[in-house]
Amino acid sequence: MPRPRGRIPTLSPLRIHAVVGAAAALCLTAGGIAWAQVGGHDERGGRPTASLRAPADVVTQLVVPARRAGAAQPEVPTRIVLPDRTVVPIRPAGTSPDGSLRVPHDIGVAGWWRGGALLGDPFGSLLLAAHVDSSTQGLGPFAGLLSVQADQPMVVSSPHLTQTFRVTSLALVPRGELARHPGVFSARGGRRLTLVTCAGPYVPARGGYQNLAVVTARPLQDLVRRSGR
Repeated sequence: MPRPRGRIPTLSPLRIHAVVGAAAALCLTAGGIAWAQVGGHDERGGRPTASLRAPADVVTQLVVPARRAGAAQPEVPTRIVLPDRTVVPIRPAGTSPDGSLRVPHDIGVAGWWRGGALLGDPFGSLLLAAHVDSSTQGLGPFAGLLSVQADQPMVVSSPHLTQTFRVTSLALVPRGELARHPGVFSARGGRRLTLVTCAGPYVPARGGYQNLAVVTARPLQDLVRRSGR
């Protein structure tokens, strides 16, 4: 594995999550894309306290499915091994009647956005999102993303496929500025893995977490076929 060309800024979960509370939620609304911060609420429910709508051109990109080519039949991802070797199961994330994405309530499970790339698609963002913490479950595995380093590996698997990615970037995106990062959910561009969770600071008076942590990873090796179980 090549040595990192530069260190990715490291964020301590203990400093960022001084208050265990809200978690990130992806919302896809009929009028566009909104990333909602569920500040001050746990998995028992509650209304989002803030949201963001992506510009119209981003929405246009989403309705163009990634072209699937090559010998491997793309599949829905079922698990990811994070850099700290934690295994996180993945479930498809559908939408609620109000258009919001149903990120699994279990902080130990990640949601795969159905509008993004499948494992094995030749291009586009394979987007996974999970709660960083919960008022009843504590910190989740995705809290470890706040301290990832360049070139650390992550392995995504499906019933018959597996691929290793390497971390290329960690960005803190203010929740009001995600629309400036269309690559997070775009079906265009090279094959990549995108992981999203909440990041501090946590300010209850301002609706909870003020940032989203966006980790991007690129393929480290070719897609590998494996026997199904």
